[in-house]
Amino acid sequence: MNPFFKQVYEIVEQIPYGKVISYGEIARLLGRPRAAREVGWAMRHCPEGLPWQRVVMADGSVTGGDYAEMRRTILESEDIVFLPSGRVDMSVCRWLG
Repeated sequence: MNPFFKQVYEIVEQIPYGKVISYGEIARLLGRPRAAREVGWAMRHCPEGLPWQRVVMADGSVTGGDYAEMRRTILESEDIVFLPSGRVDMSVCRWLG
């Protein structure tokens, strides 16, 4: 497994219920502040069992193509707060913020 991907997954598995983190924040935690896209690639290939839905865009946007609506539904069930714009309220739900 790609060592960077493994580090990403180690962070993602620690995200608590009711919290989210952005791709860029994960990259910064790993000392690679410009690697948000690489974090995204890692998340496209993440192992089962990780709380993949808890990784969102920096502005709170929920991504995922065909899975975006499912991801939002899961986040809502985890008490994630959404703004009227449809984005996650990062001021309330950001992990490590």
